Amino acid sequence: MAGSSLITSSFMASRSLWRISSWCASPSCEVLYFSPYGIVREWSSPSRSSASINRREDWYHTELSRRLTANQTHSENSCRISWSQRPARCTRSMVNARAATRSSVIEKSDNAVSLKSRLLKGEKLYGAFSLSFSNVVAEILGWAGYDFVVVDMEHGPGETFAALPVLQALAATNTPAVLRLPVNDPVLVKKALDLGPAGIMFPMIENADDARRAVAACRYPPLGIRGAAHPLVRASRYGLDACYLDNCEQDLLVLCQVETEAAVHRIPEIAVVEGVDCIQMGPLDLKASIGLLHQPGDPAGLALLKRAETAVFSCERKVLLAGFSNPESSGEQLFERGYDMVSGAVDVALLRDAAVADLKKNKPIKRG
Repeated sequence: MAGSSLITSSFMASRSLWRISSWCASPSCEVLYFSPYGIVREWSSPSRSSASINRREDWYHTELSRRLTANQTHSENSCRISWSQRPARCTRSMVNARAATRSSVIEKSDNAVSLKSRLLKGEKLYGAFSLSFSNVVAEILGWAGYDFVVVDMEHGPGETFAALPVLQALAATNTPAVLRLPVNDPVLVKKALDLGPAGIMFPMIENADDARRAVAACRYPPLGIRGAAHPLVRASRYGLDACYLDNCEQDLLVLCQVETEAAVHRIPEIAVVEGVDCIQMGPLDLKASIGLLHQPGDPAGLALLKRAETAVFSCERKVLLAGFSNPESSGEQLFERGYDMVSGAVDVALLRDAAVADLKKNKPIKRG
């Protein structure tokens, strides 16, 4: 609308009646009356007396009040119900019951800890690793359709604070997150679990004692040593999940990583520890432990890996098996060999390969 605008409002009696005047460059003005019944537009001249304008406003207010009163009476007469139809008085027990029901419904509807239950039902799951600690990249991995994403705190640059937005991004895509710790330390375990991952992966588990320490760090007393702050942390929806204490330990997937030749011999004693759910193979470190880090295709490295697989399958206590696909063994081949979880893609490697391929395809070759 041309010209400057002056907006004024008046609140009349106890009813809402708004008068908005838009003054234009022309000698007349537009007066708008806003009410629950719509907008009344009137053109008037600035020379018009204030008494005349006030009389018109009084008329609008009287008419509005009459209509509101009539409408209220009609609503009351048509909406009355008998006392027998009225709802029962809300009690504290009803409030608590509703809160508990609401929390459990939320917890069961979109909680990422279903990762463990899916594996125990026999599903074969394929995931990715995230070393970049980028929530944007994590969100892309989640929407792309990976069954889970391992946030790598062992080789990635981030710690628990940096892992939080990555877990939040994955949760937005309903993708379970597993945190791989840099070391088997109860303090780090406590902080990691408070973030609410679906699983925890422990590196360099060498024997049953290491496995027992890992499990104890994941359990509240008296079963373990995990510090309690459950009403305040993300894992329990900051205290809003009334079922958290009942479900957190049984839903958490505990993975113990076997990465040395000595640990391969102790797989039976590691797997028998109650609370260990999965043995994770570390193929690069296994080869490094026998001096084959620079010879990735050496048959001795593959033989050690298969010996570790056989040890897992032969355990008296059934545990899951997880590993990494690689040029020597694709994800499909690992699943055929009995793996339950396979990780293939690594976010930084995906970006590296895409960048190199783009340069090879599009960058001009310098000549001369």
